[in-house]
This record gives sequence, structure tokens and C-alpha cells, in this order.
Amino acid sequence: MRTILAKSRPAFLLGALAAATLQLSFAQGGNLTLPKTVEAGSAFSIPTSGSGKATLYIVGPGQVLKRDIQLGEPAAFPAGSLYNAGRYVAVLAGAASESDVFDVLPAKSPSDLSFFAKPSRLPVGIHDGITGAVYVFDAYHNLIAAPTPVSFELSTPAGGLQKRTVVTRDGAAWTGLDSSAQEGMDKFVARIGDTSSTRIVRQVPGDPCSLKMSARQLGQKLDLQTDPVKDCHGNAVPDGTIVTFTETYRGALTTVDEPIKRGFAEAQIPVVMGSVLSVASGVVMGSQIGWGK
Repeated sequence: MRTILAKSRPAFLLGALAAATLQLSFAQGGNLTLPKTVEAGSAFSIPTSGSGKATLYIVGPGQVLKRDIQLGEPAAFPAGSLYNAGRYVAVLAGAASESDVFDVLPAKSPSDLSFFAKPSRLPVGIHDGITGAVYVFDAYHNLIAAPTPVSFELSTPAGGLQKRTVVTRDGAAWTGLDSSAQEGMDKFVARIGDTSSTRIVRQVPGDPCSLKMSARQLGQKLDLQTDPVKDCHGNAVPDGTIVTFTETYRGALTTVDEPIKRGFAEAQIPVVMGSVLSVASGVVMGSQIGWGK
């Protein structure tokens, strides 16, 4: 049995060598002429030289292509074959092995915008209070690094419009815009050609401004009431905002905190002749009244 195996081994090796020789002679002188760059998603071809059959492998970021080709004829790849941007290696196997590299670049036309806007809610009248940032992608989600103009637009329900154009740097563009003078739901749009993305920014009234109040005596109490409470741009301050009424007399201090209800704030405090009455909300001071002076 050992003698039979010993005699059969050379025959087996000779057969394998003959098969390898046949494969090499089947494809002779194979050569590739690669493009320097290919646009993501576009059709392309790779010219070849030589004769016979071979196998072409293309390996890159997240993609591997395999094609059985006829040497001497171009290897054609339809649109959508390569879609991830990056560096690719092409390997020709079946002849004297050859390899080379080329780059797949993002498509030139933007197809998607990743748009971030913050904050989603802020007071009116804040300089550069709204920030918008955009990342530009092609249809295959490759970041487009080439400089691209991006239009930012912030529009109000009343027809106000702020507009700025910023050129991307390394695929990103950003800007700051002022919040408008009027409360409401403003539309923030980033646009490149026909491609756009929209965010909504809610603008709310600012702090109370120019607080005024009146006082009248009701028996042993003073009834204090503010005028309609508005911010410095004329927007009504929301109900629930705390207003502080203060009565000062010879170093003694009486305070009452009341929320705004239906646009006004109202409080009752004891009557003290010769006292000073004042009103405030947060850090904003209002009018004063000298009672009984």
C-alpha cells in the first residue's frame, strides 16, 4: 500500500503543475489602464490588454466587485457599481498578477443636506441667537468636500426675512442669525439649488420692559395692578411670569409675588401712609408710587 502511494504522488504533482501552466498560458500579458478617478455612482470602463480570460477584482471601502473578463477588451461597469467614496485597489488575476489603485469621488450634485438648527426655542431680539449648520451629501451619502454655496433663510409669519450665503469648507457650512422682533414660529431653511431642508424655530417674548402700575385704596388695602405687561418689542409677556410688588416704609419692607394673568398682574397690600410702592419682574424694575405723600 505504501509503494502505491509513493508512486502516485509524483503523478499528482505533475498533474497540478500542468493545470497551473495551462491557466497561465490561457491568459497572457494581461494589463490594466485604470482611470485616475471615478465619480460615485457613474458608469465607467477599464481598458485591458493581452489575450485570454482573467478575473478582475475591485476592492474598496465597503465594496468588493468581481468580474470575469476577456483580455484585450474593456471591462465595463454600469452606473451604480461603485458608490462609496474612497481609494480602491484593482487586481487582475489569471495572468501575471497586476494591481493598481484609483479613487472614487463623491458625486458633484448635492442630493441631501444634514441640517442642524439650535436652539429650537429662544427669546426675540437676540443677536446671532440662532445657529445653523449644514453637511452636504450626494445621493450615496458621501460627504461632498468641494466648496459649495449654501443659502440660509430665516422667515417670520409676518413676512420678515434674513438671508445669508455661506460656502462650505470640507463639506460643512454654518452661520448665525438674529432672532426676530416678533414672537412666533419662524421657518429656518438651508438650500442648495433644488435641495433644501427646513427647521422650525419658536421665538417667544423677552423679559418685561417698562413696567407700569396703578394703585387704588379699597378699605384697609391697596389694590395694585400693572398695565399690560410686554417686552421691549411689544410682545405680550406670557401668563405665569412672576411680578413682584413692594411696599417700603421707614426701612420696613413688604413684598407680594403674583403671576401675570390675562396680560396683567395684580396684588393687594396693607395701606401705609407715606410708603413707597414699586413693581419689578426678575431684574427689570418698574415705576414707583409714593402713597399719601
